[in-house]
Amino acid sequence: MESAQSHPNKHWYGFALSLLTAFLWGVLPVFLKLCLETMNAPTITWYRFLVAGVFVLLVLYKRRSLPNIKALNVKTKWWVLFASLLLVANYVSNVQGLNYLAPETAQVLMQLAPFLLMLGGIVFFSERLTPLELLGAIFLLIGMSLFFNERIADLFSAFNEFTLGVVVIIFAAVTWAGYALMQKPLLKLLTAKQLTLCIYAIGVIVLLPFSQPSQLLDMQTIHWLALIFCCVNTIVGYGAFTEALSVWQASKVSAVITLAPIFTFLSMAIAVELLPRHFVSTDLNVWAYIGAGIVVVGSALTSLGKNNHKR
Repeated sequence: MESAQSHPNKHWYGFALSLLTAFLWGVLPVFLKLCLETMNAPTITWYRFLVAGVFVLLVLYKRRSLPNIKALNVKTKWWVLFASLLLVANYVSNVQGLNYLAPETAQVLMQLAPFLLMLGGIVFFSERLTPLELLGAIFLLIGMSLFFNERIADLFSAFNEFTLGVVVIIFAAVTWAGYALMQKPLLKLLTAKQLTLCIYAIGVIVLLPFSQPSQLLDMQTIHWLALIFCCVNTIVGYGAFTEALSVWQASKVSAVITLAPIFTFLSMAIAVELLPRHFVSTDLNVWAYIGAGIVVVGSALTSLGKNNHKR
């Protein structure tokens, strides 16, 4: 089988994988919202980590490349633990935020993550702010303002469910950016799959006291299918993302993945039509849609700007 690195159409292969990742991550909030009807956020995340962890364990075992934890020094082990806790917090808060916000709103807000990652790179790795990143940041902030044009008063007038949802998703973006910064030095000592296995294993252990696995028994068929999709999505989405990074420039992969909100909007429109008992249409005006588009452009520019960093 031809290796990914020597693929004759490496550009289109990388683009296709990145687009698949954007699609899977874009539709994921819709299915998570469905799971939340019968499960809480820690339980959903626990099942996703358990299934994905078993899959990665089998893959690494077959390849005889399981992580040698004993060979890591104490400092690295603490870094792995802290990075894992950040990603666990990201997964749970991302799902929890859907209890208060529509999937489209949550997905647009999560586009703050690359902006926060950019700031983290400047602060912790002395990276220089490129013109593209600066332009992307401006677009991102303008887009956010337009997207929330009808709800800005709600954000600051009182602490309601909408405000809580916004705070939770922003926390999810912060924890993701923190994890992304921490994984840079860790990937010099562990492969991406080895680090992922450690994170899934730690996540399963940490989340167990907060989870209620028996909620699985109260689920209807539609909820079962949604949970299965979420678990498979975790495996395939991350697998496509990792493979895309191995054959294409990281900045381009990140730029394509910023299309995820578009797939969220489209999948929600379909869900409202097909499953009106479970989903309601999000009442957004034209400026909100324009703002969402500007956010996507801003996030893409921020990602492309990383390619020009002088470290």
